Amino acid sequence: MSAPNRATLWGRTLVDELAKGGLEAVCLSPGSRSTPLTVAFAAHPEIEVFSQLDERSAAYFALGRARRTGEPTALVCTSGTAAANFHPAVIEANQARVPLLVLTADRPSELRDSGANQTIDQVKLYGDAVRWYAELPDPETDERKVRSLRTTAARALAETVGTPAGPVHLNCPFRKPLEPTETDEVPDAFADTLAGRGREGAFVEARTGRPTLEATSDAVGDLAGALAAADRPLFVAGPADPVDLAELEPATVLALADRVGAPVLADPLSGLRFGERVADGPVYGGYDAYADVLPEPDVVVRFGASPTSKPLRRALEAADADQYLLDPAGTWREATFTATDLLAATPESVLEGVHGRLEEVDEDVGADTDEWVERFDRAERAHREVLEGALEAEALERDPFEGAVLATVFDEAPNPATVVVANSMPIRDADRFARPRSADLTVLGNRGASGIDGTASTALGAGSATDDPLVLVTGDLSFYHDSNGLLAVDRCGVDATIVLLDNDGGGIFHKLPIADFEPPFTEQFETPHGLEFEPLAELYGLEFDRVEPAAFADVYRRSLEREGTQVLALEFDSEANHRRREELAARLEATLAED
Repeated sequence: MSAPNRATLWGRTLVDELAKGGLEAVCLSPGSRSTPLTVAFAAHPEIEVFSQLDERSAAYFALGRARRTGEPTALVCTSGTAAANFHPAVIEANQARVPLLVLTADRPSELRDSGANQTIDQVKLYGDAVRWYAELPDPETDERKVRSLRTTAARALAETVGTPAGPVHLNCPFRKPLEPTETDEVPDAFADTLAGRGREGAFVEARTGRPTLEATSDAVGDLAGALAAADRPLFVAGPADPVDLAELEPATVLALADRVGAPVLADPLSGLRFGERVADGPVYGGYDAYADVLPEPDVVVRFGASPTSKPLRRALEAADADQYLLDPAGTWREATFTATDLLAATPESVLEGVHGRLEEVDEDVGADTDEWVERFDRAERAHREVLEGALEAEALERDPFEGAVLATVFDEAPNPATVVVANSMPIRDADRFARPRSADLTVLGNRGASGIDGTASTALGAGSATDDPLVLVTGDLSFYHDSNGLLAVDRCGVDATIVLLDNDGGGIFHKLPIADFEPPFTEQFETPHGLEFEPLAELYGLEFDRVEPAAFADVYRRSLEREGTQVLALEFDSEANHRRREELAARLEATLAED
């Protein structure tokens, strides 16, 4: 591999090895010290390049793409605070197990701790939030060091999709010249060495990143026995990790659930609430409205992260039942500490193993669970009937309701589509009001650390990885918080339908006891801002449409059929919406009490 100088050689070699290892996309932010990496990525024919001006938005864009694909996306920035702006997305990638490869350019070792401009301590900058960290050696025409560089690149890429998947950080020091300026630093003969040209394919085939984890025979047998004896078994599918989701077949879950008579409570981010197999098994989506008023389960099987639904989490905490956590990394993701068993294995292997054991049982497993399943059927029907009333045009004109918008978003979303939902109230309303549907909907959200930052960038990053229509549902604070990310609509060529729920502040705080304390509630928690978002849409070349809630369904359908990006803005009163949710919950509780 010929190169005009050492920095250029280093950049080309690193990028070449990453491409041979399977990296397909990178998100670049401009800067000087990262020039060797930027030039190498921009010139590589096998890696798709996305350019983002704001490092925080760039990081969330990469995170969204990696979340959508389950494959690592790379990030590149210059030295200094640019690298610090990656940190929020790195935290989310860590918590949500999203594969991300972070490449931070740095000053050479002799300039550190010297007062040199734009130089900070970048060694292990992200602490324990990364799966692996490595400091690359300073660029040199030393064959052993170049072999080390290629090997480190291969290891880093493999670690991003390990068990668990997550972010990896490579700190990359460079000396000047940074541009591909001709020098005499790289001998012509170096291009002919093994290190300079690489082997055929990847220099190192790193195959140890994701071992297959299977539960022990005893553990599978214990769970099979518990389910066979259960009168009220329950499956709970929390938000899915992108790599694990790719390895879990919905058919496996639904076949076992149907066999033992276990309702499947599927989080909207679980990958199980939507899809062509939903009709094949007992999948429920309205449990957030009724989980705490149904009888306790006697055996619970849980996989994925902690459920979005607080009522469901409370019900599981109160249940006097054996609760089995299935997690391929064997980590604890159950904050109430009431689970009884942790199986460090892939859910697919456990559920397949249990199904195989039950096939060997002569008696009719699940024969005594009909009444249990029917209780969920009745509760789900009652919840839908209450919701249908709130969706009527007259009701929406009288009581504009954010939850009705979320129900419509999912009912009317194209098949297929990618739907990204912001934190705070949008994801909670999606959890309660988005009904299971036999449509190929990929639903994403940043529930790892559950922040409101980077929402638009995450959505646009996800949209960059697919030809499916893209829908983003966001609150006004999330929209404001990541307004820089909207530049990706034009710069990265991603179109979307953006549903903007504008209640002028932090509506979710009305759910907390602090809402009864005034002051400081309004100014310090609800924080009304009084912003008009139409000029923001105009700034980024987006179409803006102010929509009445009663007309949303028609406007939404038209937007999905149009090209370009439309912002559909709906205004709500956050306190009135909170009271509306309480009213619907009370009506459902009364209906179930009469049952």
